[in-house]
Amino acid sequence: MKRTFSKIIILIAAFCIIDGTSLETYAAEGYTYNYDWWGDIQHSPDAYDVVGVYNFKDLGLNKNLNNPAGLFVHGKTIYLCDTGNNRILEIERDDVDSFKLVRTIDKIYGDVDVSTLSSPTDISVSDDGYMYISDKGNGRILKLDINLNYIMEFSEPVDESYNGSLSFLPNKIVVDSIGRVYCIADNINKGLIKYESDGSFKGFTGANDVIYDWYDYIWKKLSTTAQRAASNSFVPTEYDNIYIDHEGFIYACTTNINKNELRSGDAKPIRKLNMLGKNILIENGNYPVYGDLYWGEAGGYKGPSLIKDITSLDNGVYFGLDNVRGRLFAYDNQGNLLYAFGGSGNMDGFFKDARAIEHMGLDIIVLDSQDNSFTVFTPTEFGDLIYKAIDEYTAGEYDAAGETWKRVLMLDGNYDLAYKGIGKSLLRQGEYLKAMKYFKLKYDSDNYSKSFKQFRKIWIEEHIVWIFIGFFVIISLPLAFGRLKKIKIEIDNAEIFKE
Repeated sequence: MKRTFSKIIILIAAFCIIDGTSLETYAAEGYTYNYDWWGDIQHSPDAYDVVGVYNFKDLGLNKNLNNPAGLFVHGKTIYLCDTGNNRILEIERDDVDSFKLVRTIDKIYGDVDVSTLSSPTDISVSDDGYMYISDKGNGRILKLDINLNYIMEFSEPVDESYNGSLSFLPNKIVVDSIGRVYCIADNINKGLIKYESDGSFKGFTGANDVIYDWYDYIWKKLSTTAQRAASNSFVPTEYDNIYIDHEGFIYACTTNINKNELRSGDAKPIRKLNMLGKNILIENGNYPVYGDLYWGEAGGYKGPSLIKDITSLDNGVYFGLDNVRGRLFAYDNQGNLLYAFGGSGNMDGFFKDARAIEHMGLDIIVLDSQDNSFTVFTPTEFGDLIYKAIDEYTAGEYDAAGETWKRVLMLDGNYDLAYKGIGKSLLRQGEYLKAMKYFKLKYDSDNYSKSFKQFRKIWIEEHIVWIFIGFFVIISLPLAFGRLKKIKIEIDNAEIFKE
């Protein structure tokens, strides 16, 4: 009896060990994922590793952060908006995992009426060293020199297009190469406020589309004048954040989205604006650019991904930060999802309230407003190879790009973009038949058609003589047979007459 009981205990323990191992493996695989052509989740090796998570103690501060709301990176320097403490922290990166506080920006010098900051929510630093601070609590955008001396400010617009009865609350800002300022302000849904470098207001740009339900639209059409006056108006939605890339294009994101339009692909939570304020974001991927394809209510989180902030690398890859589940979604310049990772939780690489995202080179920095910390990620071998393949293809090194994508496949044989990347490299090298095989494997009908068109053209050029010979034979054979038949009939008739 004791032996039987002991065997049962051993079996249960073994099952627990095996089961625990499988769960651990699944959790590790589940951190980074993608979607295949069928829309199924495909787990992959991690594209990024956590360098470290840093809080006020790591920076040598005596006071904890309070509702930090903004990040900006300039060279090796991080500017962190400690909004609740009315200050901005200037942090320098000494090494891969070493950061130190350079100074605390909480006071302005020079001829200025209010010399302190109040709830700063964003900052931008130009190439020539000028700082632009969104001093939200004081209703202004400041321009300071490197020594924090007051230069000028961008104040509340004075224009008929702006509702002056509302408080001016500048929230997020970017500055272009010639000093023009673009601002997202609370209570303003006409797009981005645009200022010239001299501080003059130049109107609004990049207004978001009006989003509404057809039910509400029909109801308003059938309502009385009084009912329409009492109901909400259809107005453009507000942006949540903006980022300007090295080419001067502005990325903007909004969390004010409609679920039905998300499912249909009409919603645009991420936009890329040109100088005219038009959305030029390319979406040639299998699915629209809006984060997770599916959403439920697991773990207390429900609804679609809400992109709260965005950043763009110099190679054209851009990251959207999901404020709902704390995930990061990376897309290439064609709108293909490269990978997604992150999540909600207390472990390194997870977040309680992911509020802002920035990049330093290829490293990614995420600000957690609730945990009062920022996390630094660096690419793994898998992530580096993906970036290398993208860079090589962009530089016209198609053969090298194809070989790099093959190395990606050695790490993840299910990575769809590697097959497509090899196919595109072969297509550029004129290996159309081989390219068709790779495109066929991942159901890339567009590129398969391009390859087939080129293959057909070359095949026809190489076999044009035989094609004409075959065509001539096909046309001539019936005539020849007809002629022979006629001759035979004439011979047969001639023999009959002789008899």
